[in-house]
Amino acid sequence: MSKIFGGLNAVTDLNLDIYPGERKGIIGPNGAGKTTLFNLITGVFPITTGSVKLFGQEVSKWPTYRRVRLGMARTFQITNLFPKLTVLDNVLLAAQGVSAMKFSMLRFQTSYRDLFDKCHLLLEKAGFTDRKDVEIHHLSHGEQRQIEIVLALATDPKLLLLDEPAAGLSTGESHEMADFLNTLDSELAILMIEHDMDVAFSVVNNIAVLHYGKIVEEGTTDEVRASEKVKEIYLGVG
Repeated sequence: MSKIFGGLNAVTDLNLDIYPGERKGIIGPNGAGKTTLFNLITGVFPITTGSVKLFGQEVSKWPTYRRVRLGMARTFQITNLFPKLTVLDNVLLAAQGVSAMKFSMLRFQTSYRDLFDKCHLLLEKAGFTDRKDVEIHHLSHGEQRQIEIVLALATDPKLLLLDEPAAGLSTGESHEMADFLNTLDSELAILMIEHDMDVAFSVVNNIAVLHYGKIVEEGTTDEVRASEKVKEIYLGVG
């Protein structure tokens, strides 16, 4: 697929596949087209030419919410949470967004037992049970980044797109994020943009390198790590 903004070719003839259980990284210098690629996959931007297929279905003209209901979820570079709501309330809102239940303004939220059980299980797996009643703004930045991923998981995705999950994290928090991502369901496909190479190489098993909107290198983490082209283009090593 391709995406043109005016006279700018942001993405050019890009082909990318990801399969169930695969962990694929997208790396490249600033302006390479990484976030634009995510915006095309998720329906934020319409593609100029080409197509997007999710789980065998042509979704190029689908709005984002339809792609989410099909099994796609995404996080962003900037954390999008409700800071004055609790951790549990944030996760509940995400789960409700894709629920087929009929919600009533006159019915207590706690009466939706299945919904609560699902969210408690997600927080337990993520190690946040003891902080479920803590308001988001009291958490560290690293913890908030992890909660944002839990929100994405609350939509029951089969494909999870992570846009720089380690952005703004300290070294210790980055290691915790990598450990957290490695605990996720092995059948979940993950496509991840990441500038922190330690996080990228410890989570993904395949990497595509973008440069000026094109994939210039693709292979295993070891192959990309050893690539002279990557050293020259991405790392600035001649």
